[in-house]
Amino acid sequence: MAAQAIDLHEELAEAKVGKFHWRLGAIMGLLTLFDGYDTFNPAYVIHYVAKPWGLQAGQAGLLISSGLVGFLLGAAIHGIIADRLGRRGTLLGGLWITSIFTLLTATSADSFLSFCILRLLTGIGLGVLLPLATTYINELAPRRVANTFALWGVALGWALGGTLAGVAGVFATPLFGWTSLYWIGSLSFLLLPFMHLMLPESPKFLALQGRTDEIRDMLTKLRPERASVYASAEIAVGQTEKPVNSVAALLQSKYRRTTFAIWASAFLSLFCIFGLSGWIPTVMMQRGETFAASFGFGALMQIMSFVGALVLGHLVDKSGSSRGLIATWWAIGGLAVLSLVVMNDHIVNITSVAAAGFFIIGAQFVLNNFTAASYETGVRATAVGMELGVARVGAILGPFVAGALQQYYQSPTPMFLSIGVSAIAAGMIILLARQPVSAPSGSLEEAAGLRKVAQPAS
Repeated sequence: MAAQAIDLHEELAEAKVGKFHWRLGAIMGLLTLFDGYDTFNPAYVIHYVAKPWGLQAGQAGLLISSGLVGFLLGAAIHGIIADRLGRRGTLLGGLWITSIFTLLTATSADSFLSFCILRLLTGIGLGVLLPLATTYINELAPRRVANTFALWGVALGWALGGTLAGVAGVFATPLFGWTSLYWIGSLSFLLLPFMHLMLPESPKFLALQGRTDEIRDMLTKLRPERASVYASAEIAVGQTEKPVNSVAALLQSKYRRTTFAIWASAFLSLFCIFGLSGWIPTVMMQRGETFAASFGFGALMQIMSFVGALVLGHLVDKSGSSRGLIATWWAIGGLAVLSLVVMNDHIVNITSVAAAGFFIIGAQFVLNNFTAASYETGVRATAVGMELGVARVGAILGPFVAGALQQYYQSPTPMFLSIGVSAIAAGMIILLARQPVSAPSGSLEEAAGLRKVAQPAS
């Protein structure tokens, strides 16, 4: 009797979320927790080092941006590596780099220059974690809950990490100094043994490599009720082909408009996110808030970012349309930031900052999923990496421009104006991207150069 043919894409897309899904989602969540924590804690360092190191506002912005330069490099390069050598090894390499240089920041950063150099090197590792975790979990997520599942696995961890940075800033730094932030961050070393033991390769990458036995094992864990089918079925495996320039592939005619729209909107989005989150504790103290409350605003943004992402992801999954909803989220977030220009009141501060996290950062999480869904398997990691790599140029400029504007005008008002307008512009630009459509059975894998190979008849 001939073996049953298995379409890997459909097997993954039609799966029910089970224990193995949740285990892999938890691993990605822990990865992005350390990413979110490490990304936002420089905002709490400024308060302690600005005077001892003699920093102007513009220099303080560079202190935040230095790690983002490294992130840009890591995000831009890792996708090419992951699309050729695998998701698993690239994620492990990123976590090792992040852990080592976070520890060195705690022990050896004693000046503006040394801090910035170590943050740059840490950023190279961080540039791997968030984008590749997004790629990894999107390649596993069942179709009907694709955004919601990816957000629980990635956005929750990142938001919790950013929240933890705020909590550590409020409670740990007054007692133990700013270096305590990085001693806490170096706990990522504890995650490494579990990652080495428990993290499998992405099944879609395994298909590109023709690693059939590993695909069977992975599918059996993801869908144990079909284990008997997988034992003898035909599996899609990769043809041996000369590697293509996957960055150039993003600029082919079928992708070009979407690629440029995603890059531009992501640039503006991260300009807003890092410009605001990098300065929000300092600015809120200038607006009359207490030390604890000002540091707490950063944690509030991160908590609300996950809620906003979850609500938006659920709406996208239900409606099947994402561009218009993402655009709406950014527009509302931009208006919330602009409200800080005309009003300075404790309730307004809380409401506007919470709304900025809910709408602006929440939309960015869903944009990452939108990007992953817009490209085929062979270039997906590169696409998400390049999106966040280009976006990190905006993230680098955000804190620097926000600091320079405050230094020049001696007021945070121009900063709020630039961030609010940029968020609205991001929403307008994403409407130019093509809406991802559900691929027909096997089309993504076939487009990536996959073929069916018969296994022994049962």
